[in-house]
Amino acid sequence: MEVATRMSRLGTESAFEVLAKAKELERNGVDIVHLEIGEPDFDTPRHIRDTAINAINDGETHYTPSAGIFEVRSRIAKYISETRGLDVSPDNIVITSGAKPIIFHTMLALVNPGDEVLYPNPGFPIYESMINFVGGKPVPIKLDVKKDFKIDIKEIQNSISDKTKLLVINSPNNPCGSVLYKEDLENLSKLVLDNDLIVLSDEVYNRFLYQGEHVSIATFPNMMERTIILDGMSKTYAMTGWRLGFAVVPDLFLEGFVRLNTNNISCAASFSQLSIIGAFDGPDQETNKMIEEFRQRKELIVSGLNSIKGINCPDPQGAFYVFPSIRDTGMKSSDFVDQLLPRGVACLDGESFGFFGEGCVRFSFANTKQNIEKAIKRIRDFIG
Repeated sequence: MEVATRMSRLGTESAFEVLAKAKELERNGVDIVHLEIGEPDFDTPRHIRDTAINAINDGETHYTPSAGIFEVRSRIAKYISETRGLDVSPDNIVITSGAKPIIFHTMLALVNPGDEVLYPNPGFPIYESMINFVGGKPVPIKLDVKKDFKIDIKEIQNSISDKTKLLVINSPNNPCGSVLYKEDLENLSKLVLDNDLIVLSDEVYNRFLYQGEHVSIATFPNMMERTIILDGMSKTYAMTGWRLGFAVVPDLFLEGFVRLNTNNISCAASFSQLSIIGAFDGPDQETNKMIEEFRQRKELIVSGLNSIKGINCPDPQGAFYVFPSIRDTGMKSSDFVDQLLPRGVACLDGESFGFFGEGCVRFSFANTKQNIEKAIKRIRDFIG
């Protein structure tokens, strides 16, 4: 018996693999500082939990329409208007079980075998995985540590061919922490329009900005009808385990998205969906407090890593990751990660985020300041 050949094209997310190894070491008595997993180390705010608990107690435990509960989609549309300044109909909102299905749905609905897809590299590994899975051709947008992971518009323009169909952007970026600002997005929008492309704009880290304001590419002229916005609750509201994502989907692609939801998940959990209203209507102090804490941790880990010989750590503009170069240590990224883990620090190999990530590693600073300081000491002792 054999599995389908398409399974050989499916990648993975190494954070969960490293987490499993780290947990095994912990069972054997090794103290590990977890800087590998990308989730806020905060509890979901109480008012959000109460909304879901009340929904369960009120009997909201049944199927919903595949796109989601209308009242929840209406509140999401209002949230998109508040945060992006876009006039969005609830009919164009699709709620998913986590944000990853939005990547999955986009590739399945839009990419034919042989179509080329531009995507950030280093970047979230599921982009490349899903492009390959549906038979598309991944075309990397190189983000270079020497340029602080900024995009090069001319390089992107030169990468576009008559087979290019989709552009994936992620701002703030995982793993690099780089941000696409207004000028970048305006230039990208012109390329998109000139070449009749579609955009998947991953904006799940939009609240985690350490300078400037978030801008969506969908706000530029004629871009709403060709942009799928990806967002969700996991990061901003510390709700990773709730599995709640949502997309703003143009009319042309909407039916396909809803059908994919129907075929894949039926719908997101009803009581979980209703927690979105609790999050958006409730107080924002805990989210603001969390983001300020991440800002302080960022400064701590950047200064700490840059004080270690052989490490060069750019200052991220968003998200909660640093992606330092370790080339001057003389080690490959995979060796650095593998040898550091039993010494008590879990992080990720830069190449797991794409070919151009070699020579870098990713540290998540979603951990306490005390543990970050402990990790810095261990890394310094490891490099010697």
